[in-house]
Amino acid sequence: MAEPGTRAAEADRGWRLRHLPVLLVASVVLAAAAAVLGGMTRGADGALGAAAGVAVTAFSYTLTTVVLAWADARDPQLVLPFGLGLYLAKMTLLGGVMVLVGATGWPGLIPFCLGIAAGVLVWTGVHIWWLVTVHARRVHH
Repeated sequence: MAEPGTRAAEADRGWRLRHLPVLLVASVVLAAAAAVLGGMTRGADGALGAAAGVAVTAFSYTLTTVVLAWADARDPQLVLPFGLGLYLAKMTLLGGVMVLVGATGWPGLIPFCLGIAAGVLVWTGVHIWWLVTVHARRVHH
């Protein structure tokens, strides 16, 4: 017999992606701020690099969210293998891109790396905020 929380989750199929719009808006705002800061410190390459770093992080996390939501909706036992496979593929691709871009001597590389780091921090922070405030209110009301 299904747990009460499981039945509620099955009845509300949108719960797996409900947080995504808030995180994407935060990422767009961060990308704009990163582009301005990157442009002020390193010119056009810095602006492009910083904004692209945030975009890479947002794309990566969005892809993970969507794929894992799909896997969980099909069968919760698919979450672990899909999650691990996706992580391995993303890190391999990102590592390869970083090696190739690093070999070019592009001046936007450091802002790109900083944009990735800022994207991770903001995405994680906003996600925690959303879980603690928005989601918690829905669960308890």
